[in-house]
Amino acid sequence: MPSLLTSLFMAAFFLESLAAILQNGFMVAVLGHGWLRGRVMPAGDMIVTCLAACRLGLHSTAVMNNLLVIFQLYHREYFFGILWDFSNTLTFWLTAWLSSFYCVKIASFSHPTFLWVRWRLSRSVPRLLLGSLAVSVLTSISMAIGNKIQVGTSQEPHSNGSWVASAWTFRWAFSLLRVLLSLSVPFLLFLTSTALLIFSLRRHLGQMRAGQHGSWDLSTQAHTVALKSLFFFLVFYSLYYVSLIVVITITPLQAHKYWLSQVVTYAGISLHSTILLLSSPRFKRILKRGATRCGGLDRGPVSPRGSDQKPVPD
Repeated sequence: MPSLLTSLFMAAFFLESLAAILQNGFMVAVLGHGWLRGRVMPAGDMIVTCLAACRLGLHSTAVMNNLLVIFQLYHREYFFGILWDFSNTLTFWLTAWLSSFYCVKIASFSHPTFLWVRWRLSRSVPRLLLGSLAVSVLTSISMAIGNKIQVGTSQEPHSNGSWVASAWTFRWAFSLLRVLLSLSVPFLLFLTSTALLIFSLRRHLGQMRAGQHGSWDLSTQAHTVALKSLFFFLVFYSLYYVSLIVVITITPLQAHKYWLSQVVTYAGISLHSTILLLSSPRFKRILKRGATRCGGLDRGPVSPRGSDQKPVPD
């Protein structure tokens, strides 16, 4: 039986995963419904849809992996591990493209290179998504091959202990190197985009203090909304990145420490999904409409608009 502390961490992990699955599923359903109705999906919505779908897969595979851990079905964890590696890598790249899209659309730089990137990025989103998909597939394949070599070596009947230990060391070093190479590039791209957006806001506020107003208010609002989302996710995203490296370098962990690492690792991307959901006027409008309909079921008769008469009970 797991300890009380371990049980609390397990419950927290599954609750935050369930919340993340529902949030990302809602975003995919809303944006996908408009696309299925024949509407042209803007580049930003395209990135958000792919990111929400990818996080839906990431949280789902994380739940399946941890259920296999609970029931000690380690021999069936290999397949979901491949899906997790794919979803995790793709999540990093899609997040980087989303922050870059925010930067080029909101930041007010007049340098020719920045203007060219702004023009180019909006038209290259489908190719960037396909490129990220290809990189994620190659990364997950390389990880699957490394895991297969390690498992095959450890199950070899005539292999000695030093050879098995070398295989484990190779797998550990390979996993760490893969994380640093495949995830550090999109992470640095995310940091660069956020830094540029902060610099743009600082320069914009300086121009406002110099006496330029009017349309600058809308620009300030756009900067603030984007930075609020990126700032919170910068903290969560950094926490997620560091947690992945810590889990790789310190494994195996005790039960309560393992489940605590799961809670901390997935809290970041779960909370960022909440920020994306609540910062979008479209999602908030649909949620408010649904809450109004649900709340209106128990309100009884409603008087006509513009009338001062109250509903008359039956």
